[in-house]
Amino acid sequence: MSPFRLRRNTILGQGEMCGEGGDMTSIMTLGYNPQTQRYVGTWVGSMMSLLWVYDGELDAARQVLTLISEGPAMTGDGTAQYRDEIAFEDDDHRVMTSHMMRADGQWHWFMTAHYRRR
Repeated sequence: MSPFRLRRNTILGQGEMCGEGGDMTSIMTLGYNPQTQRYVGTWVGSMMSLLWVYDGELDAARQVLTLISEGPAMTGDGTAQYRDEIAFEDDDHRVMTSHMMRADGQWHWFMTAHYRRR
């Protein structure tokens, strides 16, 4: 993802990846809502028709942004809660880990992505 700042508290990132199913692109927007003191955002990717809506918070050390969203369950039945954690490794490197909540209430890791500024 190539992040760039739109305003002081708003980030837009565009991602590209090549896979077996072809090339894919995604766009993520993140911002801070001072009224709720929470982070908000969206994610959309060329591989699906859903606009994901995020709500989240930054940890006390200001190193990990945790974002919660709801989307289609990987089982194909209904929806599930998702958690993306973006760790700020340094000014040019972010690591996002994605989890889905299973029916038993446990978070299941399914993806890690490394984003580097170009």
